[in-house]
Amino acid sequence: MNETLSLIESRRSHRAYLPDPLTKEQIDALVNAGLQSPTAVNRQPWHFSVVRDQKLLSEMNDQIRSTVMKQEENKRSPRFAQNDYDVFYHAPCVIFIFGDKNNSWTPVDCGIAVENIAIAAESMGLGSVILGMPRFAFTEDKEEIFNVRLGCPENSSFVIAIAVGTPTDTKQAHPVGENKVSYIG
Repeated sequence: MNETLSLIESRRSHRAYLPDPLTKEQIDALVNAGLQSPTAVNRQPWHFSVVRDQKLLSEMNDQIRSTVMKQEENKRSPRFAQNDYDVFYHAPCVIFIFGDKNNSWTPVDCGIAVENIAIAAESMGLGSVILGMPRFAFTEDKEEIFNVRLGCPENSSFVIAIAVGTPTDTKQAHPVGENKVSYIG
């Protein structure tokens, strides 16, 4: 098996990190991996916001928790019942990806970019977890505040995020579901 396929197979979603900050070189490499992603018609409909400000992440976590806790219990993750649950898992760096609202391919393109970042993190000996939950920070009266604080461009909105750091947890590979592939011809 080649190195890239090995990285893809070994990558896990990590949910515990050392507080050690990433270096500028590590962050630049991760962002570059995202920027190198292919996009429909090469439109590159994204904006990456690299957040290392733990106070800001804590404020966002509080907003996310507040919003999610308003949902019916059966519609939210049981993790939210834990008082110390942090949506960002105390990662030292979270990369938020915002996308052009007027491009129908934006979600796909941003998904490709976040996966490139995840594979790049794995190749660098870092851990990551891809996050959709931050979307709940961009609701109610906080949307504009967080958009401004994270540098979200006009006509863009939150699409996806990825927390990155040195992992302190281990995780077995998830089982691959049977009957998930059809071979035609």
